Amino acid sequence: MGTPAVLLLSGGLDSTTLLALAKKEGYEINALTFRYGQRHGVEIDRARRIADHYQVARHVVADIDLRQFGGSALTSDIEVPKDRSADDLTHGIPITYVPARNTIFLSFALAWAEVLNATDIFIGVNALDYSGYPDCRPEYIRAYESMANLATRAGVEGTSRMNIRTPLMQLSKKEIIELGLSMDVDYSVTSSCYDPAPDGSACGHCDACQLRLRGFEQAGLEDPAEYRP
Repeated sequence: MGTPAVLLLSGGLDSTTLLALAKKEGYEINALTFRYGQRHGVEIDRARRIADHYQVARHVVADIDLRQFGGSALTSDIEVPKDRSADDLTHGIPITYVPARNTIFLSFALAWAEVLNATDIFIGVNALDYSGYPDCRPEYIRAYESMANLATRAGVEGTSRMNIRTPLMQLSKKEIIELGLSMDVDYSVTSSCYDPAPDGSACGHCDACQLRLRGFEQAGLEDPAEYRP
């Protein structure tokens, strides 16, 4: 058995690549997925399939209802932006940002890591091809890691140090895809769309779809995911 680690698994392209990489590096993966009231709930089913494929040690789907707060197109009835320009994608914080989402997710992961005596938490955040979310930046991850080592028993007692692992942080979407394909990741089972159809097919027009499609195009490949006409 490898070193235990907690990995945030959304069922999307980035977190699936991250899972394949962590498994390749020999970690015993405890995958954590959230049903948080997101409109793109199809990703939960995808996460289950991906966790099963990679034979993770444990897979927990945690229920939290962020729709009670709203404030995002993903957790309320606000329309998901479509067909934004490349320039728009690199400026400002879009309405698809879910307030404090990664802070909430990492807090759950941190609690589980303490129970498992795990010192590594993997999260697939990226600072290059992303939609401007404040909780995907390197300075945020560094600050959270510092806080984690002040807030845990192991950190206070000095027996071990909690590490927030972000190996995809400085990779472009093209590079992430190429990395995944080098490990035989099947991207056809992943879901990135913010506004999928009931059958799970992607819209092809939201920010997440545009970033994903551009990554495959730059890699000279066709995205194997299903898109609705």
